[in-house]
Amino acid sequence: MTDKRPLTPSLTYADAGVSIAAGNALVKAIAPLARATARPGADAELGGFGGFFDPRAAGYRDPLLVAANDGVGTKLKLAIDTGQHDTVGIDLVAMCVNDLIVQGAEPLFFLDYFATGKLENGVAARVVAGIAEGCKQAGAALIGGETAEMPGMYAAGDYDLAGFAVGAVERGEQLTGDGVAPGQLLIGVASSGAHSNGYSLIRRILAEAGADLVAPAPFDAGRSLADALLAPTRIYVKPLLPLIRAGHIKALAHITGGGFLENIPRVLPEGARALVAAPTLPPLFDWLRGTGGVAAAEMARTFNCGTGMVLAVERAEADAVIKALAEAGERGEVVGEIIAGTRGCDVHGAPGQWGEAAAWTASHDA
Repeated sequence: MTDKRPLTPSLTYADAGVSIAAGNALVKAIAPLARATARPGADAELGGFGGFFDPRAAGYRDPLLVAANDGVGTKLKLAIDTGQHDTVGIDLVAMCVNDLIVQGAEPLFFLDYFATGKLENGVAARVVAGIAEGCKQAGAALIGGETAEMPGMYAAGDYDLAGFAVGAVERGEQLTGDGVAPGQLLIGVASSGAHSNGYSLIRRILAEAGADLVAPAPFDAGRSLADALLAPTRIYVKPLLPLIRAGHIKALAHITGGGFLENIPRVLPEGARALVAAPTLPPLFDWLRGTGGVAAAEMARTFNCGTGMVLAVERAEADAVIKALAEAGERGEVVGEIIAGTRGCDVHGAPGQWGEAAAWTASHDA
């Protein structure tokens, strides 16, 4: 006869490694952070089964909704290894909302997903505080999210992030690239660092060089190498939105993985080709290039190389746009032009500019 008695006393979820109490405590701790992101259209209260947003209350008459989702990639591993969790939430928001603004859409609300093996409220709360800060910088409401505690899925101390953003643009005002034409100029807007792309290569360079993350950065004695590499991704929404709505921008390209070569063609119509004169590499990227022995063309297709956003504008408006960017705290410069040709991008480097003895060209056809 089979003995059907339980092998152990009554098990609980906590016995399996999941703490409902810790999850509830985290929600309580982050609720004020979410409320601080409230904006017209959303009250940013947490705790329901879903979050509401009213586009009319946000001032829209006939909006098109635009959605984007992204993560932070292996930059998270640097944050985990150094215990610096305060800014990766900004990265998460930035990677999503910057993809909305390139389509002319204003970010309206944001949701996050935080997954870990064992919930450590101190870490999770720091990450969500960064998410809330990113939402404030973008003008988006943090209306909800999910915290998943999954024992056995992650190594001790590890976690992962995903973000989801929704924005709106009035029908007919979206940026599609159809307004791009030969003769227009390309303006590059400075990045704050490596943003959230290329970190698998960065971590390989660090490992092979035996770099000390705690020591002053070899290219910036005023901060540690970890601080330089974990500088949060720049959020371009507020500086660019007025220029978009005033009609000064014909197209925008968010320079993420793929660099100039692969991202600019994404916003070009057939018959338009981008010619980019690669700006001088900022110190961080020059150090990565030299330390890792990375060829110029590989740099141009892996990193943003100091340019986080590229604007296509009419030649006659370029100076005014650069001035407006400066007034908004952003540094912009002309980095190229649009010509007639096969849809794609050519990036040219001057001799010695990126550590190459001779001039170089890298091309990508869309």
